[in-house]
Amino acid sequence: MTLAVDITHRLGAFRLDAKFEAEGGLIALFGRSGSGKTSIINIVAGLIRPERARIEIDGTVLDDTGHGIRVPRHRRRVGYVFQEGRLFPHLTVRQNLLYGRWFAGLRKPGEDFARVVDLLGIGHLVERRPGKLSGGEKQRVAIGRALLSDPRLLLMDEPLASLDEDRKGEILPYIERLRDKSKVPIVYVSHSVAEVARLATAIVLIADGKVAAVGPAQDIMQRLDFATLTGHADAGAVIEATVARHDAAAGLTELTSRAGRWRLHRIDAPVGARLRLQVRARDVILARIAPVEISALNVLPGVVADVAPYGEAIVEVRLDCNGEALVARLTRYSAGQLGIAPGVAIFAIVKGVSFDRDSVGGPIGGNGGTSDA
Repeated sequence: MTLAVDITHRLGAFRLDAKFEAEGGLIALFGRSGSGKTSIINIVAGLIRPERARIEIDGTVLDDTGHGIRVPRHRRRVGYVFQEGRLFPHLTVRQNLLYGRWFAGLRKPGEDFARVVDLLGIGHLVERRPGKLSGGEKQRVAIGRALLSDPRLLLMDEPLASLDEDRKGEILPYIERLRDKSKVPIVYVSHSVAEVARLATAIVLIADGKVAAVGPAQDIMQRLDFATLTGHADAGAVIEATVARHDAAAGLTELTSRAGRWRLHRIDAPVGARLRLQVRARDVILARIAPVEISALNVLPGVVADVAPYGEAIVEVRLDCNGEALVARLTRYSAGQLGIAPGVAIFAIVKGVSFDRDSVGGPIGGNGGTSDA
């Protein structure tokens, strides 16, 4: 699936001028609150009539203001999951799910119903009403209803924003399954670094109504201007790693990646499983000499690739660790003391306890990517 978006629209004093192309997987629209992310997907869904736009999905034009084309929203085959589930309270889960098929003109449950119920793990909920569901369960049902409307594209507008941390932890694995096993591409709006680092195949970075950067998730997350553009201190790198072994006695899991070996708290994943790690820049310490007799479990050799300012007294440093990038944030003073400059050999040190449940997720799925348009 290829999504091509070219939009110009004014909302009061705010001007949206966004142009990008994206392919398959889970494409995250990411940026500060108020940057225009939700407006973009509302225009794609047909909920907002744009001043000027051309929107195309796999060769099918949904909007082309220059040629007077505007497909009605009910004929776009675009599923939409809002921040809240918006389920019908008087209907059971089964009836809410089947409403999606009815809306698409599909009268019988069919095999898709069973597949979606299994994918989202909601088989035990089908006879309940929404009032008896947790927030995470409601969102899974809302996702199922959108999938059963036979969409060619699924839009998700900050679907975890209204959930507490426990409920977010409950639903994230299902969104990963949806990304990896469903054939429906997803455009996912978020301003959470942890969600994007864990879920995104590719990122479209939105700043002040414009596309500031676009590309594979690993490439965008390692940009030294990422934190400046998004206002998020939790910026850092995304590492693809493989579970090598578990140390039951120590309560640790060992992973391997191009960057080197990683050890962190025990992960419930089989040996050989491919995972993604978010390594936050603020959690990376640098040393010119390989450290010895320290408590940190992860020491990875690398070379300084780039240095950029982050405020008045701080710099961010991108490291090349055997072809894989890490990002470190440190004071200008420390950078000067270490002689940090491109080409300098360095050791990155990361404590095993730096990794929490939000920073360890499933593999980077699919081959989707994005490009400037």
